[in-house]
Amino acid sequence: MLESPSRPRPPRRKRRVGRPVVLALVLLAVFLLGIAVGQALDDSPKPGVTVTSVRTLTPLPQQPPTRTVTVTVTQQP
Repeated sequence: MLESPSRPRPPRRKRRVGRPVVLALVLLAVFLLGIAVGQALDDSPKPGVTVTSVRTLTPLPQQPPTRTVTVTVTQQP
């Protein structure tokens, strides 16, 4: 077995770019969720007195039609 001369390895660079991006996305999601909850709470109906009114409408008198029109439609194959 041949032995290769040992070369010192350069120090490994750690990738820390992904962690801040993920953290920023999580913070953005939490912020947007907070805005959505605030809007939902603001849009909820205010408790108070409910007033219901009921009225009956009477129909207006109808006049008989002055003329009748018949329309016949035929389909062609």
